[in-house]
Amino acid sequence: MDFLTSLAIIFLSALLLSSICNKLKLPPLLGMLITGIILGPYFLDLISLSILDLSFELRTLALIIILTRAGLSINISSLYNKGMPTISLSFIPASLEIIGYCLLGIFVLKLSLFESLVLGTVMAAVSPAVLIPRMLKIKELNFGNAKKIPEILMTSASLESVFIITLFAALISANNDGSFSFAIIWQIPVAIILGILVGILTGLIVSNTFKLMKIPTNCKLLMLLSISFLFLALEQLIGERVPYASFLSIISMAVILLKKDNLSSKKLSVKYKNLWFFAEIMLFVLIGANLDFQNLEVSILKIILVIGIALAFRIVGIFISLFFSQLNKKERLFCALAFSPKATVQAALAAIPFSIGIASGSLILSVAVIAILITAPLGALFIDLSYPKLLDKDFITNNFN
Repeated sequence: MDFLTSLAIIFLSALLLSSICNKLKLPPLLGMLITGIILGPYFLDLISLSILDLSFELRTLALIIILTRAGLSINISSLYNKGMPTISLSFIPASLEIIGYCLLGIFVLKLSLFESLVLGTVMAAVSPAVLIPRMLKIKELNFGNAKKIPEILMTSASLESVFIITLFAALISANNDGSFSFAIIWQIPVAIILGILVGILTGLIVSNTFKLMKIPTNCKLLMLLSISFLFLALEQLIGERVPYASFLSIISMAVILLKKDNLSSKKLSVKYKNLWFFAEIMLFVLIGANLDFQNLEVSILKIILVIGIALAFRIVGIFISLFFSQLNKKERLFCALAFSPKATVQAALAAIPFSIGIASGSLILSVAVIAILITAPLGALFIDLSYPKLLDKDFITNNFN
């Protein structure tokens, strides 16, 4: 099948199934994922090989968009206004979930320590694509606004995505042979620090350039994308000699741009949102197309068990994060339910270990896709059914600016 015909089938099928999922109150991304599974080489085989050959590049583009959108939404100056729960939720639940996957990876899935760490970093982030639209709806309906619960969860989700992708990028950047060595321990902070410094410096240069020159927003978008590609190229160039996390440079550049040039950042955020519409379809379709149910290395029941136990580690982390907060038991339970769905970050990261030749890459991909299929619809359902019962409705709209 030729490239354009295959692309037409992908888009039409993904839009149709996404619309059906939306009607059923399920995340539209689920329809995109199912489209990839159905059209992929292990079922109907209607996706052109030329598209599959570009899957790594298309997933990388989607990840760049995710990172930049996250960076353009993180206002460092206002983080303290959202309190400690926001900060603790952004790393404690994910850290405990990574520990859970490390233990389960070694003792249940029979992975090495390094492979288990990679699996944990792929799986540990909540999905902003599932969480944020629902939090915006809940906020508009005035549920939980008195304690800023929707805002806390939205900000924490963005920060957690940054935290997890940073760990993943640093882990991959610091290790090239697929095995664990204690050299990684010092290489990871080097990769993180260097990634931040390069991003900050570039962000300052870019923001000053935007202020000094009248550049159309579309050109600014193209400039940022090109710079992001150059960050990736720099990592490939120096990565074997100097640990460097290019993904973190992308995030840092966006954060600095928001701080230094708020007007340009808002316009660029809209452009990236529009670009994400295309990238999201390709990301989830291609991740679904890579799943081969017939040749799973581990039984589906064992994978589901691992996902469930790891989520229990995460839930413990959520309750720890909120232990000293002003939230009551019902509100803490809502946060635990809302912070469970997996999708966006998993789809962006899951195929990378397989692409770079990590031995368990296929298994990591399978765990991620099965987790998305289970937790995305269930997480969305839990949020939709629980917020009227677990959150207080505020009859007077509060201003949190």
